[in-house]
Amino acid sequence: MDWEPEDREHRDPREAMGHLAWVCVERDHGPLSVPTHRAVWNCRSGDDVGRTGAGSREPGAAPLDPKCPSSNPRLRAGVPGVGAGWETSRRRSRSMIKPALWSFVLPALLSAQLPSRAELLDSARGRLAQLDGTITVPGLDSVVEVRRDRWGVPHIYAKTQQDLFFAQGFVAAQDRLWQMEMWRRIGEGRLAEVVGPGAVERDRIARLLAYRGDMTSEWASYAPDAREIVRAFVDGVNAWIAHIRTHPPIEFTLLGSAPEPWSYEVPLQRMAALAMTGNALDELERARLVHLVGVERTEALWPPDPARLLDPAPGLDLAGIDLGALGQAYGDVSYRRLEGSNNWVVSAARTATGKPLLANDPHRAIGVPSLRYVMHLVGPGWNVIGAGEPALPGIAAGHNERVGFGFTIVGMDQQDVYVEEVGPCGADGQRCYRTRGVWIPMRVVVDTIRVRGERPRVVRLEYTEHGPILAEDRARGRAFVVRFVGSEPGTAGYLAQLSIDRARDWPGFLEAAARWKLPTENLVYADVDGHIGWIAAGLMPVRGWSGLLPVPGDGRYEWQGMLPPRELPQAYDPPSGMIVTANHNILPPGYPHALNYDWAPPYRAQRIDQVLRGATHLTVNDLERLQLDEYSVPASQLVPVLLAAARRHGAAARSDIAILDRWDFTMRRDLAAPLLYEAWLKALATRLARIEAGVAVDDVPSPLPTLVRLVTAFEPIAARDSLVLTALDEAIADLSRRLGADRSHWSWGALHRATFRHPVAAAFDLGDVPRGGDANTVNATAGEGYEQRWGASYRQILDLADWDRSVATSVPGQSGQPGSPYYDDLLPLWAEGKYFPLIYSRARIERETAHRLVLRPAP
Repeated sequence: MDWEPEDREHRDPREAMGHLAWVCVERDHGPLSVPTHRAVWNCRSGDDVGRTGAGSREPGAAPLDPKCPSSNPRLRAGVPGVGAGWETSRRRSRSMIKPALWSFVLPALLSAQLPSRAELLDSARGRLAQLDGTITVPGLDSVVEVRRDRWGVPHIYAKTQQDLFFAQGFVAAQDRLWQMEMWRRIGEGRLAEVVGPGAVERDRIARLLAYRGDMTSEWASYAPDAREIVRAFVDGVNAWIAHIRTHPPIEFTLLGSAPEPWSYEVPLQRMAALAMTGNALDELERARLVHLVGVERTEALWPPDPARLLDPAPGLDLAGIDLGALGQAYGDVSYRRLEGSNNWVVSAARTATGKPLLANDPHRAIGVPSLRYVMHLVGPGWNVIGAGEPALPGIAAGHNERVGFGFTIVGMDQQDVYVEEVGPCGADGQRCYRTRGVWIPMRVVVDTIRVRGERPRVVRLEYTEHGPILAEDRARGRAFVVRFVGSEPGTAGYLAQLSIDRARDWPGFLEAAARWKLPTENLVYADVDGHIGWIAAGLMPVRGWSGLLPVPGDGRYEWQGMLPPRELPQAYDPPSGMIVTANHNILPPGYPHALNYDWAPPYRAQRIDQVLRGATHLTVNDLERLQLDEYSVPASQLVPVLLAAARRHGAAARSDIAILDRWDFTMRRDLAAPLLYEAWLKALATRLARIEAGVAVDDVPSPLPTLVRLVTAFEPIAARDSLVLTALDEAIADLSRRLGADRSHWSWGALHRATFRHPVAAAFDLGDVPRGGDANTVNATAGEGYEQRWGASYRQILDLADWDRSVATSVPGQSGQPGSPYYDDLLPLWAEGKYFPLIYSRARIERETAHRLVLRPAP
């Protein structure tokens, strides 16, 4: 396969480490990732490399060459530009410079005799968790029954709450221990112990972000019994680690490491918190854009929503805030704030059953293993099923006996970038920062990071009153601090689900939602009595400025407390009989607080509303079709402009114009029109940005609605015609280079594909899946270039008339263990837009049981 390296001229500086593959162990709506260079193992001279396994070499293959990553398709990054959505540079700038997972391990692997793919799979299968029979487990008080249904979902039945969450930790670790271990090490700042010096900076930042406040307030924030539940869950994880100490999952062997017992503080880590409140990079990018094109052009290219004027801080030189330097430090822990999640709930008056229906598809990175874990917990006070985080107790999206719930990211502005004036102020290296006209000593924590293969590193962690110092401009005596709500008690992501899981009615749901601080979520609600509701939940700082640009730390820009939960927007049984959220601007008319100015484009929400608005007698099947809907609202607005230009210039008969003229604006994977549209949009964005701003497209992080507005209002008409037709010619040339000139070979799915790569070994990869949709369809399939990298990691449709009629899907499977029958069994369903039943009743579970495991307490 021939491939030409792409133009990297405008790549974000945080991608300077080159081609990366993702280790997806993130917490919400995007990858908290570690890159691997495992593809180098397969490098051979000549043509494309086959999937021959992690380090295996077919007979006669050329020696492995660590210098050939650019010739390997596994290491090819996505095409810069629009791809599956226009917000290219803005999205890419939220990606990371990640420490190389193989910075220590890879040289040894290259020099070692590596096992074949078959040998790796045999070894992996020999380490699979026991799913049937009986296991005696020290730490249990009574017998626990675990029934796994034929889709790999465990249904846990326990006699006490303590045993229920002990078993949840035990069972989750059975399926996902390596994933959980990586998440733990990243959160604790102990990754370098396993992967070497490339992770030192990441570990330093993780330790900077560690919660150092009052632990009594921390535990009490989530639920009255949160501490006891977390302790039980961690004890269960540790029980499984002890059980398989000498025979852990194969990834540990490949990395030359071993799982370690967890402390009770592991679920409280804040590493992901910074990224879940990802407004700071928007501030940095706006600052850069203001420096490039000025305040007025920035407001036009990237308008705040709701509209307001930018408010640069007097006396602060935005030109001195280097996005590359600060972005590298921040990017080590940041993953893109993914937009693509949807949820909606319809009242009893709109359904065929006379009870509400609730749909939700939270989005995450596409990867192996899945970033969601589906589970059913049954015990005293608990009967909740749905998807959660493998490393946390409870369920994030699902239902109990009375209430269904789901979530999408709100995106409240929970961060501010402060520029501090810093300098020496005493002996022994003491440093101070200046605020309110006074020099104040920094708070300093000295820590030691152990590093695989090298001597430990002693790091100095410095803090101002605004938060940790992430980066510095020493030449100018300035330090950059990101203040974020993660330093407040109760902001470990998702632990507040322990209260949501037990809500019995709307008042109880509101009380539980008041504990939800991070990430900010649109929590939708439905109950068996026929009521529906929604609240935007999260910890929202009150500030006296917009929060759109960095500010000085001199005392003029301070938070004024937090918005009381009762003042957050909400709705209960609205007259419309429906509630829709899709990361878009959800603020009611006249709402007095600016929660955010940067929302997802409104197109998904518009399409959902359009389909539901006139609908009655809705069923689960109707909502399935809507979750998979691929109609493009922006295409319906932009393509007619192109067609009109073609008619005015006598080009309507062109085959490419004819393809678009026949199109119904659905982004089907088997059609050529969506491919042509996306390539045209990419070229159009590049040209338009350079016209409007006078700079290259990657310097203009402008949202798609701005492009639609600028194109449709572009004057004079002749100039607009030239713009859109020239962009079409460029798109055709680009696609011809990629796919050939024969249009019969063109389809959206030919380039728009989801790839499931195992983080460690190519032998465990699952291949590519052609996809429909794009970033702005209800079936949101966002990515970079043409590749889908993010999407619905979990879908659920809850039928409150009969819980057993509820359906769900996840990808690629429940188990993270290669060789397990549940490692990839859900991938075919996901690829074809199909669901499995989210069974709930004991009778139905017994009929569908594939494995029954009994956990017995030790004598």
